[in-house]
Amino acid sequence: MEPLSRPGPPRSLVERATAWVTWFGIGRLVAASAATVVVCAGAFWLVRTPPPATESALPRASTTLATAGEPVPAPSSAPEPLVILIHVAGAVVEPGVYRLDPGGRVRDAVVAAGGPTGDADWNALNLAAPVVDGSKVYVPRVGEEVPPALTAPAAPAVATDAPMPIDLNAATVSELDELPGIGPATAAAIVTERERNGPFLDVDDLDRVPGIGPAKLEALRGLVTT
Repeated sequence: MEPLSRPGPPRSLVERATAWVTWFGIGRLVAASAATVVVCAGAFWLVRTPPPATESALPRASTTLATAGEPVPAPSSAPEPLVILIHVAGAVVEPGVYRLDPGGRVRDAVVAAGGPTGDADWNALNLAAPVVDGSKVYVPRVGEEVPPALTAPAAPAVATDAPMPIDLNAATVSELDELPGIGPATAAAIVTERERNGPFLDVDDLDRVPGIGPAKLEALRGLVTT
C-alpha cells in the first residue's frame, strides 16, 4: 500500500484572492466594476430630487399699485352681507323687522311681513324697487297721506311712478314674464290657459295655471288684474 499523502496547509486569504483574480481575468473584472458604477449612477439620477423650476427663481409681481412714484395698497372689494334687515310697516299683516337676501325688492319685504292687508294702496308702491340694509318699507292704506319722511329717497318703497297692475287677459308673454316669480314657461302657460278656457274672471282664476300655487297667487295679488 502506498502511504496516504497529507494535505498541505490552508492558503491565506491573499492567496485565494490572487487565484480567483487569475481565474476570472483582469479584463472581465474591470468591465464588471465599470458596469456597476454605471448602474449605481443611473439609479441615483432616477431617485434624486429634481431641481426647482426656473420660474420659481423669478421675482413675484407686487400686489400694490404705484401712484406718482408712491406704492399704494390695491383696492379690495368689501364682502357682501349674508342677509339684510328691513323694517316693514303700514298696511301689512305682520309689521316688524325681517331678514332678506341681498338684492331683495320691496315685494319681497311685503311678502315677508305676511303680505298686504285688504286696505293697502298698491299703487303707491314700486314693488320692483330694491331695498338696502337698514331701510324701511312703508305700505300706505287707501286714501292715507304718506308722511314726508317716508317719501324721501332713503325709502324707495314709496313712489309716484309705480307701474299699473298687469291685465291677465291682455298681457303678452314678455309682459307676464316681468312679474316676480313668473318665468317664461309660466307666462306662456297663463296665455295658453286663457286662450283655451276663456278669460280670467278674477285673480283667483290663476290657480288654473300649472305651476301657480297658493303662495305664488298671494304674491301676485295687487300686481295683476282682470
